[in-house]
This record gives sequence, structure tokens and C-alpha cells, in this order.
Amino acid sequence: GPKVTYVPPSPPDDEQAVFAHYQTGVNFDKYDENIVEVSGLDPPAALTSFADTNMCHTLTVNIAKAGYSKPTPVQKYSIPIILAGRDLMACAQTGSGKTAAFLVPVVAQMMRDGVTASSFKEQQEPECIITAPTRELINQIFLEARKFVYRTCIRPVVIYGGTQTDYSIRQVKQGCNILCATPGRLLDIIERGEIGLHNVKYLVLDEADRMLDMGFGADMKKLVSFPDMPQKDKRQTLMFSATFPEEVQRLAGEFLKTDFLFVVVGHVGGACSDIQQNILQVSQYFKRDKLIEILHSIGNERTLVFVDTKKKADFIACFLCQENIPATSIHGDREQREREIALRDFRSGKCPVLVATSVAARGLDIESVQHVINFDLPSTIEEYVHRIGRTGRCGNTGKAVGFFDNSSDGHLAQALIKVLSD
Repeated sequence: GPKVTYVPPSPPDDEQAVFAHYQTGVNFDKYDENIVEVSGLDPPAALTSFADTNMCHTLTVNIAKAGYSKPTPVQKYSIPIILAGRDLMACAQTGSGKTAAFLVPVVAQMMRDGVTASSFKEQQEPECIITAPTRELINQIFLEARKFVYRTCIRPVVIYGGTQTDYSIRQVKQGCNILCATPGRLLDIIERGEIGLHNVKYLVLDEADRMLDMGFGADMKKLVSFPDMPQKDKRQTLMFSATFPEEVQRLAGEFLKTDFLFVVVGHVGGACSDIQQNILQVSQYFKRDKLIEILHSIGNERTLVFVDTKKKADFIACFLCQENIPATSIHGDREQREREIALRDFRSGKCPVLVATSVAARGLDIESVQHVINFDLPSTIEEYVHRIGRTGRCGNTGKAVGFFDNSSDGHLAQALIKVLSD
């Protein structure tokens, strides 16, 4: 393809922009009712508040500025485990604070170790590598990391595909302690010799089940087998997701120390209880009419519509615009610039409807998404749980509608019934 020349705009770095966050919802305190199971030997005691850890003052201030008043269950259990130097696999519902659950303790330990970034090194040697399956998600993790490291000497950097490689290299060369990266760009930068791995103390896989399955499993194996990557007993490996199918749990064992801990909030792969789920039986031919009917009935509320192909995402977005419903689309074939504009238009409310493929199914945290519509249901139940989890985040409530057509979705019926009855 043509050479990629896109350079993303730098995010604003004034304090107000760095700490921008949205409000917790009415059900935030209900998170504490979740049953938490920790399996493994000698787990450390859970936190009751962020003050329980002896983190340095700067980090405590940043946590408060970022709007974190009290830890959610996944944070209460994960933070002490990570501070104790243990490997971790953590499963908790969508929107319940997993990103901070790994960033806070990693930053706390880096500050304790006196880590500083230097732009004078020929080869950068990050202490922490965080990897996630999509560009939008890894950028979101980076923006969250900026909050916790504000006014410290720790420098986070984000690199991802669809942008100019030289730009990624320049970002890294300015100093890099926490490298947030999508797998393809990460391997590329390592193979070019721009970063060395022998200093890596923390390896974080967000959406870990996706990172270890068919999609990125080979990339992850390649990453940990570079000669200068510390062996698993010499680094801390942390895995987080809302879903962990059993076969992936087995794969995860290859990356983790034998004494790793497994934290499960609620039950593995459960849907977020703050989302009201509705399944409608709609045959293929009537889906568009039903979509229009629903969108007209909910007015201007922010709605994410999931479809199964890239072509269909563009087609449905065009169709909605013709029906005077402002919509945009996001999928893997759109240029990175277009993907970022689509997301910005959706966040700002300029286009209250975003039609997406599964590229937007995981991790994306967009304020006031009130509705998720599965125009096409996904092929797996895990994907369904992630998709509907774009609403009902941080204790806010949301609604999800799925169009079920027996001829194409019959395979999901049993699994759907389990998720709904749970």
C-alpha cells in the first residue's frame, strides 16, 4: 500500500485536559457487592482505600485529581498483588476500572525505584510495556497513564499502526519508561533496534484473552522470546480482561510465573449488571427498518451500532445519514485519521450514532453512550459481552439491544441464555 504519512495531533497537556474524566454513576457503590475470588497461594490482603498503600504524595494527588475516590473491587485486589511483585491474571466486568488497577501500582513502584526518562540514550529501555489489541484502546490507556505520572519524571509513550513509523520512533527517542503499543508496531520498533528489552520489569496484556488467541498469540510469543526480554521469572506479567475462556487461561500459563494469582470479580465472562439487555427476533430483511424505528424512538442519545463487516459499517452509516440520522463509521479499513475523526465526532455528539465492527468492541470508554445495538450479533459470546460493555460503565446504567435471526445466530442461543439468566 501507499506509504503512511499520518502524524496524529498531540493531545493537549494542560492540567484540565490531562485529568478530564466523567462522573461515576448511580450504581458505582454496588460494585462492592460483587463476590471476589482469588485463586493461588498466599494472596496479599485487599485494600480498603487508596490511602492504604504507602504511595508517594504526588501519585496520591494524581489519583484524586483523576476522579478516583475509592477503589473498585478489581483495584482493591489487584493493586496489592502487583505491589507485592506477583504475576496476575484478573477478570472483571466491563467498565469497572481495570486500567487503573494495573497503572496505579506499576507507576507507584516505578516512582519508588526512582525511574526517570532520558532522551540522551541511543536506545530507549522502557521499564514497562503495555500492549492492547486496538489503536483506539492503546491510546486511551496512554491518556490514562498521563494522569498518574503527571509532574513526575516518568514518561509514557504511545505507538500504534496507521501512523508514520518515523513519528513513532521520534516519540520513543524523547525518553520512554512506559511504552503503550499495539503488537505490530511494537515488534517493528523492537526489530529496528530502537528499543531494548533487558530493562522490562512489567509486561501488561490488556484484553489478554484477545492478545493470546488466534489474533495476536503468535505476536505475543515472539515478544517474550526476544533474546533480551527478561524471562518470565525475571519480570512481572499482568493480564486483564472482562472475559477469559478456559482455553485462554491455559495459554496464559506459558507467560506467567507458576505462583501467579487469578482474581475474578463476579464470575468469569459475566456481562455488566448495569446494562438492561433486550434480544429482539428480527430477520435479516427487516433489520434496517427496526434500526430506524429504535433510533427514532431514542432521539439524540449516543448509540453504538455493531455490524459484522467493514462494508456494512459504511453502508449502514450512509443509510442512516440519508434518513437524517447523523452517523459515522469506524472499522479496520478506514485510515487512522478517519478513525480518529469518527471517534471524535461521536464523543462530541456531532454524530450521535457510531456504526462499528468489532474494532470498537473492546475497552473503549466513551462518556454517555446510552445504547448499544447489535445489528449483527457477533460469532462468540465473549465478543457480545465486550460489545454491550461500551455502555453501563463506571456505575452508570445503559441499554443493549440485539437483533437475533435464528438462521445466522442460532449457535449463540445457549450462551446468550446463560449470560441473560446470570
